[in-house]
Amino acid sequence: MALLTARPKTAPEARHEVGDTVAQVRGHHRSFGNTHVLRGADLTVRRGEFVALLGRSGSGKSTLLRSLAGLDPSPGDEVVVTGRTTVAFQEPRLLPWRSVQRNVELALLNTVRDGSRPEKVRGALAEVSLTEKAEVWPGSLSGGQAQRVSLARALVSEPDLLLLDEPFSALDALTRIEMHTLVTQLWERHRPAILLVTHDVDEAIALADRVLVLDGGRIAREWQVPVRRTSRSPEHPQVAQLRDEVLSALGVTHPSPHNQETGAA
Repeated sequence: MALLTARPKTAPEARHEVGDTVAQVRGHHRSFGNTHVLRGADLTVRRGEFVALLGRSGSGKSTLLRSLAGLDPSPGDEVVVTGRTTVAFQEPRLLPWRSVQRNVELALLNTVRDGSRPEKVRGALAEVSLTEKAEVWPGSLSGGQAQRVSLARALVSEPDLLLLDEPFSALDALTRIEMHTLVTQLWERHRPAILLVTHDVDEAIALADRVLVLDGGRIAREWQVPVRRTSRSPEHPQVAQLRDEVLSALGVTHPSPHNQETGAA
């Protein structure tokens, strides 16, 4: 669920200027039995930036996210996070016996005084256009509405780092587009650092400032997205080129547009 998490080695919780490092991973290793998932992974996330992390199935994307969230142990100083961290997962993980507003309020139990919570919860639900759903049970929500509640819960505590673990992959295509717009708006409004784990190359390019590919237990490739978000159509030459490069780094072979048009092998 999108709750305030236990954190790895954490520096003092002070607000810094945009651009300060909010998460630092250095030489991080994670193994499960004889399986080495992360082999000296390095990653830096700066305050206010939006980073997308891609990788093939089993590459360790979610493992790295869990280390950043403090959900899995990290030895020594391999993972250092500054400030508050929250997580939203693929499944909204709402508690069915608590109303929508009570689910969102869970994120404030250890951070905000009792008297301030209702106003903060109302504000968070208004931001995701679910004010009228405050008193309903999670079971009555659509998939998209449930993910909106999960985002409200993740952002209501004003985190420094928001971790998103494939939160849109179970949604239909139209709802995913709507959620992309919502996440962008919320990010622009609150400016947390965001690390989005996704398997969708187009989603990564559409949303992020920086796109990373995890391979062999390490960050193998990295790109800055060179086009403003409002201009990132698939037909844009720089977007198309970036998409081809990311797909190639993921081991996906595909014909170029020229070959498709001419029928060349």
